[in-house]
Amino acid sequence: MKNKKAIITGGGRGLGKATAIAFAKEGIDVAITGRNEEVMKETVDELKTLGVKATYAVFDVGNYEEVQKGINTLISALGSVDILVNNAGIAAFGSFNDMEVSQWSQIIQTNLMGMYYVTKEVLPYMINQNEGDIINVSSTAGLNGNASTSAYSASKFAVIGMSESLMKEVRKNNIRVCTLTPSTIASDMSIDLGIADRDSADRVLQPEDFAELIVAGLKLPRRAMLKNAALWSTNP
Repeated sequence: MKNKKAIITGGGRGLGKATAIAFAKEGIDVAITGRNEEVMKETVDELKTLGVKATYAVFDVGNYEEVQKGINTLISALGSVDILVNNAGIAAFGSFNDMEVSQWSQIIQTNLMGMYYVTKEVLPYMINQNEGDIINVSSTAGLNGNASTSAYSASKFAVIGMSESLMKEVRKNNIRVCTLTPSTIASDMSIDLGIADRDSADRVLQPEDFAELIVAGLKLPRRAMLKNAALWSTNP
């Protein structure tokens, strides 16, 4: 994996940052995206101490014009792209009637359309080189709906369907598409939402566990593809 080039959306903190660090330890050059420039600067500085090339771009994945510009900038900086991790996402919970239409729509725009926009911009490079890996982060909320999760579940169900279709479409180009459906991970987003806490490292999945799964999947021989995987805490 040494000298491969990766783009990780939402790479400044949480799952994205853990994945970026795991990649850097494998010798992969990493570009991250996000909306908090200060956080991304700190992450990039940390990645560089691991001896790899690292860069970032500030943009909203839900804005297609920003995605086009940002992805072009990152690929120009990296020189190419071999791995895409679609990790950026948002979450909010509320009853079907009580959640504002604008918030419901924003979750779909970010989690689904954002993933579509970024993949659409990266895919031609992978097809041209006849090889690549795309890891799409869904959730167990994309496997089962629950009360108060209609928007989030809808977005994550849609991600699974889109990923499955894409996987069948680009296998012929030696591009592996993997869909991950983790349960609750003690990430910054989960902690902010109050569904995980920082003192649960011995019981609940950590971002580093998630990153380890991604690296393991990428290390499979090119003839083998991890189509999907669900990662759960053993005994939370």
